[in-house]
Formats: sequence, structure tokens, C-alpha cells
Amino acid sequence: MTYRDLASLADFATVVDLEQEIWGPGYTEPVPVPILAVTVKRGGILIGAFEGDRMVGFVYSLAGLKNGRPMQWSHMAGVIDAFRNAGVGYRLKLLQRDRVLEMGTDLIEWTYDPMQALNAHFNFAKLGVVVEEYEENAYGASQSPLHRGNPTDRFVAEWRIREPRVERRVTGSAMSLHAAEIGDVRHANRATPAGEWQVCSRTDLEIDESRVAVEIPVGFTEMLANAPDLALEWRMNTRRIFTTYFARGFHAVDFFVDRAGHNGFYLLVREPLDRRGTV
Repeated sequence: MTYRDLASLADFATVVDLEQEIWGPGYTEPVPVPILAVTVKRGGILIGAFEGDRMVGFVYSLAGLKNGRPMQWSHMAGVIDAFRNAGVGYRLKLLQRDRVLEMGTDLIEWTYDPMQALNAHFNFAKLGVVVEEYEENAYGASQSPLHRGNPTDRFVAEWRIREPRVERRVTGSAMSLHAAEIGDVRHANRATPAGEWQVCSRTDLEIDESRVAVEIPVGFTEMLANAPDLALEWRMNTRRIFTTYFARGFHAVDFFVDRAGHNGFYLLVREPLDRRGTV
């Protein structure tokens, strides 16, 4: 596998083709060649992953400002199915981080669906992000078959790439949560088995402690396809939970996947987020 920055019109056209392949035949919102060309010319980052001459993945971010300071907004990162478990996406994110560090900038942000457990594990455990923002229906009604009409609620992942907590995660010197570590944390909800799926039960919006756990099921994409009403119920229940606790000063700082139990746990903390990286 090789990786390189993409800068030619031919490269950009290949990225558009790859967008269609990764997000599905019904996807009607690809970033077109002219936008890729302009944004890369003025500070955007576009890196491709190749098996031989074939592009199999890419990561794309745009130059932006947050509170008047330069940052990068990572709009898309995708890998074709055959290489999704080969570490390609992780390598692309690390290369994106390298490019941003070379620019003298220290913040990359992107959105992701908080109901996607494997993405959550990747973002928190492998990269060391934190989350302070919840966007309701951030992109409106998506035409992607991956979303199945479910509101496009999103977390804003905040990746402060110079912080010690990020360094520890990307170098593997600090691991993610284990189930025992959150055994004494009160849960804002429970993922309860109900036939083939799990339902969101025992919602509690009144926990007055410094740490809160929020459960989600594994396999939300399959739920979207086969049990859309239940997926919508999960969306609305977790929306209430996250928006309520974020409004009280909580931050999502870690995620644990319980593969045997087919669910995952976010850890929310209310202490001020330590920008020195000790959280």
C-alpha cells in the first residue's frame, strides 16, 4: 500500500468515482472535481491510498477557522470495503495529522454519526478525539442509502493533534476503556435485548454526578436497513440524552465496545476538559 497527496485533475476525478463506490449507487452528494481542485489549491488536504495503481481510499479536509484560528475541517474519509479492515483509514488519518502539523496548526474537526459504534471506537480509542458538540440533522435529509431517511445527527469530533492524550492514543501507549473501568458509572440509558435487536430503555436525564455512561447498539447500519422505526427511536432517545448532558457541561472523552454484548458505551465527564491532555 502506498500513499500520496493528490493534486491533478485526474486524481480528483478518481476521488469522485471512489466517493460513489464507497457511499453507494444512490449517493447524489459527491464533492465534485472543481471544488476538490479549488480547496486543495488554497490549503485543503487530499491524500490517496493506493494498491498498485488503484486508489482504494482517501481523506479530504478543507482549510477553515475556529474562533479566529486556522484549523482543518475533515469533510470525508473513505476506504472501499475490501480494505476497510486493513488499517488504511487509520494510516490516512495519521498522514492528515502530519500535514496539519507541518502547517503549524493543531486542530482537525469532523462530524460522525454517534450511533456508529465502530466509528466511535476508532475516533476515541485510536485517535484520541473529544466531543463537546451535538448537531441535530446536520446535513438535512441525506440521499445516501447508508442513512435510510434517519436524521443526520452528528457529533463534532475535536482532534487536538498536539495534545498528550492524542500522542498517547496514536502511539498506542494508552489504551481505551475496559468494561470494568466504567462498572461504577451511572448509565443514562440501557441497551436491552428485544428479539433480534436491542431497544433503548431506562433513560435517565437527571444524573447529578461527574461521569455518565451512554449506551448504543452495535450494528446501527443494519438496524437502519431492517428496522428503521427502531433506528429512529434510538436516534431520538440518544439525541435527548446527549443534548441534555452536553448542555450541562459534559464532554464525551472515551468509548468502549462490548463486542460480546453487541453494544458500546460512551463515557461523558463533567469536569472542565483539561487541554493539557490528562483526561
